Amino acid sequence: MSTQTTVSRPAPFVEDLGKDLATQVVAQTGVPIVTQGVGSLTQQPGETAAGFKARQDAARAFTTRQQNLAGLAPTVEGLSQLEKDARTRAQAGLGSFERFVQAAEGATGPQAFQQFMSPYQQQVIDTSLQEFDRQAAMQEQRIRDQAVASGAFGGGREGVLQSEFRTGSDRNRAALQAGLLQQGFQQAQAAAQQNFANQMGLASALPGLQRADVSTLGQLGALDRGLAQAQRDATREGVRQAAFQPQEQVDRFANIVTGIMGGYPGQIQQTNIPNPTPIQTALGIASTGAGIYQALGRGDAAFKGIV
Repeated sequence: MSTQTTVSRPAPFVEDLGKDLATQVVAQTGVPIVTQGVGSLTQQPGETAAGFKARQDAARAFTTRQQNLAGLAPTVEGLSQLEKDARTRAQAGLGSFERFVQAAEGATGPQAFQQFMSPYQQQVIDTSLQEFDRQAAMQEQRIRDQAVASGAFGGGREGVLQSEFRTGSDRNRAALQAGLLQQGFQQAQAAAQQNFANQMGLASALPGLQRADVSTLGQLGALDRGLAQAQRDATREGVRQAAFQPQEQVDRFANIVTGIMGGYPGQIQQTNIPNPTPIQTALGIASTGAGIYQALGRGDAAFKGIV
């Protein structure tokens, strides 16, 4: 009875691709993964010279891939001009409310009214007193004229009238002056109180303004952090591309080979081994017997293969 052997093999060109893929995979597993240039490497304690050289070779290859992939490196767009203008305005407005708080502080205290006194108050007082004195002089002259007309000029009655008039006139003059001063003070005091109220109203908005400042700063900070993180992510992605490009190329090649192997079914090869003929069997037996006889003829040692 004959023996039949069946072997299923891929197409020759597919088999060659598979062998090439296996060679690349095996070679790639022995290459260290580095993410920096040669200048950043130092031999570590216990590291062999061969291992350090392998890392240096991998670092040189990494630098070369970085240069080759420079056009594909991710980038992050910076702030637009409008965003820069908004940032400038926001920063310029931070703390602008402080002057209102300082003004409110200046509107307190017993002397706060002085800054609201009218600069023309003394002129008003002087003019009013001058008019008062003119009217008093006219009144005093009428008293003299009446004394002359009645024939009592220079007498005691005129003296009494003049004395009473001057006393009353001086009292009225002092009252007028005091009234003008009091009026100016009251007006200044009212203005100071109104200013204090205004400033305190502005100062009462301080917590809200501070929260607005904090919010603005937080938004600007978040924008900066987002841009910085995006730049770091882009840099990391560029490094990852350069570091793992060989493995990714092998993966893509493996996917292609796998697809090709699936599209090209294996070839079946059959080998038939016929049974030996009687003559071949007899010759084989004779040859075996002759060998045994020859070994026996040379003794037990020859039979055992020692000689």
